[in-house]
Amino acid sequence: MSDPTQPSSPDFTTRDPDSPAFWDERFERGFMPWDQAGVPAAFRAFAERHSGAAVLIPGCGSAYEAVWLAGQGNPVRAIDFSPAAVAAAHEQLGAGNAQLVEQADFFTYEPPFTPAWIYERAFLCALPPARRPDYARRMAELLPGGALLAGFYFIGATPKGPPFGIERAELHGLLTPDFELVEDEPVTDSIPVFAGRERWLTWRRRA
Repeated sequence: MSDPTQPSSPDFTTRDPDSPAFWDERFERGFMPWDQAGVPAAFRAFAERHSGAAVLIPGCGSAYEAVWLAGQGNPVRAIDFSPAAVAAAHEQLGAGNAQLVEQADFFTYEPPFTPAWIYERAFLCALPPARRPDYARRMAELLPGGALLAGFYFIGATPKGPPFGIERAELHGLLTPDFELVEDEPVTDSIPVFAGRERWLTWRRRA
């Protein structure tokens, strides 16, 4: 995701990524350099090993993965706090899958099931760094012992954002009180804004 505040980007009014309006502007104007427009290989490989698991996808954007999961028989709910993002997801998913995606704030949302897996995809790096402790706390609240927090993490600090990269030491400091890192794998099909900086990480909720 290139820095939306730079001159090469459209002239956006909202500069606060903690506001739904920030993301609404970008979806409404089609400025979505973070959108892979498909289902990544590492996600497919992981999901195939966890078929049937109930999955929550926060900050889902266009939610391509939600439809794929539903097609594999996984209970799934995808959420985004941007009305424009949810509208974009509904448009690309079609009426038959609209129930998979809803507008909601992850930090207060109560899913209709207990997730076995929360999928991280460009959600942490979209949050202002000050919200990282809230992210770790809410993940721990939503996941029971043995459940998984798994997905793509944008590693290495960035001077500006979004995307806001995170150093490994900070990420481990956030999550290891409640989670154990059980998988750490390279990502080979990153889109340009994340290339060379993504890792697929799987964290297991401590009992």
